[in-house]
Formats: sequence, C-alpha cells, structure tokens
Amino acid sequence: MTMLGMPTVPAASLPRQAGPVAFTAGHHFTVTDGASIEELAEAATVPLSVILQVTKRCNFDCSFCSETLQLPDPTLTELDTIRTNLAGVGRVFLSGGEPLLRKDFGEIVDMYTGDFILGIPTNATRGLQHAKAMVGKVAFVNVGLEGPRATTNRVRGDYDQVMSGVRAFLDAGLPLSLSAVVYRSTLPALPFTYQIADVVGAGKLKLILPLRKGNALDLEENEFISLAEAAQCFDRLTEARAVHDWRPALRMTCWTPETEGHMILVEVTGQASAWPVYDRPDLLEPLGNLLHEPVSEIWARYRFKHNHFAKYLGASIRTVDNAGTAASSGGHARA
Repeated sequence: MTMLGMPTVPAASLPRQAGPVAFTAGHHFTVTDGASIEELAEAATVPLSVILQVTKRCNFDCSFCSETLQLPDPTLTELDTIRTNLAGVGRVFLSGGEPLLRKDFGEIVDMYTGDFILGIPTNATRGLQHAKAMVGKVAFVNVGLEGPRATTNRVRGDYDQVMSGVRAFLDAGLPLSLSAVVYRSTLPALPFTYQIADVVGAGKLKLILPLRKGNALDLEENEFISLAEAAQCFDRLTEARAVHDWRPALRMTCWTPETEGHMILVEVTGQASAWPVYDRPDLLEPLGNLLHEPVSEIWARYRFKHNHFAKYLGASIRTVDNAGTAASSGGHARA
C-alpha cells in the first residue's frame, strides 16, 4: 500500500512497496497518483497506520493521559506474533505508555525493522539509553512537548529530561517530530513550541486536542477549546510560520465526526480497537485480537475506513506541509 521516500533513513531498513501512497520527509503520508480517499479506503485490505502499545508503563503522569490502566508488558514472543499478523500495514507506531522504558526496546525495534515504517512516540527521557539502537531503523521519533519549560512541566513532565533526550536523538542523527496536546492555558506557549520544533529540525509539529478519558477527566472544562478556537489557533501559527520562516510541517487534529475512530490501537493484550469512538465509555470499539488473527480480519470489521484514510492523508485535519502549502479540514490535503 505504501511507497516510501525517507532520504534520512537507509533504504535497506524500510519496506519496499509500490502503490499510490508515499511517506514524506515531513513524516506524513501523501497521495502520489491522484487517487481519492474513497478509492483508497475501498481498495485497502489492511490499515495504512497502526498504533501498537509495547507497554502501559510510564514515568510521567501527564494531565491529559488516557492510559491510566496498568497491565503487564507483552513478551517478545507475543510481539513477534503481532508483527506477523500486522503484515501489509504501512506504518507502525511502537507506543506506550512510554515505550523506551522497556530495557529490551532495541530488540523490539530490530524485530519490526524492515517490515514497516516505524514511528516512536516518546517523552524522550530514556533517549540516551536507546537512541543509538534506533539509528537507521526508525523513520522518525515523535517527542511530546507542550512548550517551554514552565508549560511542559505543568502539563506533561520534566522539560529538562525531555530536552536531554531530544539532544541524544539529535546527536544520533535520528529524524524528529514534536507533538503537543493543546489546552486553553497552553495557547500562548504554542509559538514557542513551533520555534523549538524549527530549532531541532523537526519534520512536523502535531497539535492534538485532549480527549475526555483517564487523567483528562479531571481537567477544568475551560481547558477544552472549541473547534472555532482551534481554527483560529492554527491560522495564527500558520501566519507566524510565514513571518519567521519556520520549516516543520504543521498538523492539527480536532475531534469531529470526520476523525472519529480513525486510529487503530493495539493494546498490550493484542486487543485491537477503533479509537476514539465517541459513544463508547472508554472511547474504544473492539475489533479483534492480533495475537489470534491477521490484521486483514480486523480491517474487515472496521467501520471507520474512510475516516482512517482521510485523517492520515490530511483530508480531515488542518495541515501545512513543509513547502508551506496550507489546507484546512475537509479539503484533499496531504498529511
């Protein structure tokens, strides 16, 4: 399903596939042959992207975190079974919790390298321990950072630990992206977050609105901004990008009918679910278990195929690509 083009990652470490979708230096997917979202979703037999939790453990207690239920880590044997059953998927996020807390994380990366585009969402606090083991094997490392020191310390965790990990990733030559969960109280910090992304040479800055689950159930209602406010925030950052010549691509995901259920989340138990599904108490709609069946069977039960492709190809979110081309949600953007 994917055709790859990541010049900073050795070609030998990436799957060689041909198709209408490519992966870009902005760490996002793009359509290469003019195919429509509908055509791609209808033709697909597996997901474009999957989030795989390799642990639920974390050394931070982020105020927005949805992963408050603690479960044992999957074994390497279980992760290898899941890897086999994910055959054909374009990209896999090796996620958590905090995935780098696993001492055997390098073995997991080795296990998945070559079969998938690998993205690593992380708080970077174990970057020094694992950076070298990821070189030439992962397409990018996505570091969560809500802004300068005071903002990140309040919302996520220790800013200085995060930035120490970022420096380790940079020293190792790993491609980076940044992501930030957006509160009303963090809006003033976002231009600084974007500048940090530019300084570290990030492929993109991804902005996400919080979901009402886990720790976020304790957030003040005022911290949740409206869709109109999100649009205004994105427009201001786009203007600042042009003024300051910031280079990272910019993405913003809001929770609308067009983005409902777009993610396929594989938990540490192997359970795969559509996420977020708004009318579910835990926002998860179970699809099956990848320890017992291939992802094609999971995909067949999945009712958000259009939303899946629309989001990952940027048609249902706000985007500005690395060249500065903007597209608002609803258009056929590339993300």
